[in-house]
Amino acid sequence: MPKRDKNSVSLAGEFAVLSQLALQNLNASMALGRTKGVDILISDPDKRMDRLEVKTKCRNSKKNVRKSKDFGKFFDSWMMHKKHEEINDPALFYCFVHIVDLKNEKIFRFFILPSKTVAKYVKENHQYWLKVGQKQGRRVKDTDMRLLRIGLKGEEYPVDTPLAGSFENNWEFA
Repeated sequence: MPKRDKNSVSLAGEFAVLSQLALQNLNASMALGRTKGVDILISDPDKRMDRLEVKTKCRNSKKNVRKSKDFGKFFDSWMMHKKHEEINDPALFYCFVHIVDLKNEKIFRFFILPSKTVAKYVKENHQYWLKVGQKQGRRVKDTDMRLLRIGLKGEEYPVDTPLAGSFENNWEFA
């Protein structure tokens, strides 16, 4: 089987999120690239219009724990950008999709976080990474790339980390 391209993984995540939103009786539609920084629009006649940015990761392993020397154990991580440190919009949410792709089954997990939580974590996490690297004498280059990690309940983290149990299947955001 040929290697799966990133666009296919992204689309799979977006369609999976749409299916979950439909099961929540929410009116949602894909933005189809026309709305910058937004993948799905969610409308509710009685409320505001919410926006959802979907970030998808696909793994070929059921291993649910990753480990970092500086940050400890965590569920998984997604690449972000420096611009995400400044986005604090009450109508914008991020859905981090984790797909386990096994031979005969696909397992989807969804973590929905408000943009304010993402911004705070991405900024604090990156500052901590720079500080620790410099303290340890490592050459750390400050780039625009950032990481968002989903932490595990019961673990201690150097910065306030979004936990899997708190944000998994948080479909009540809308």
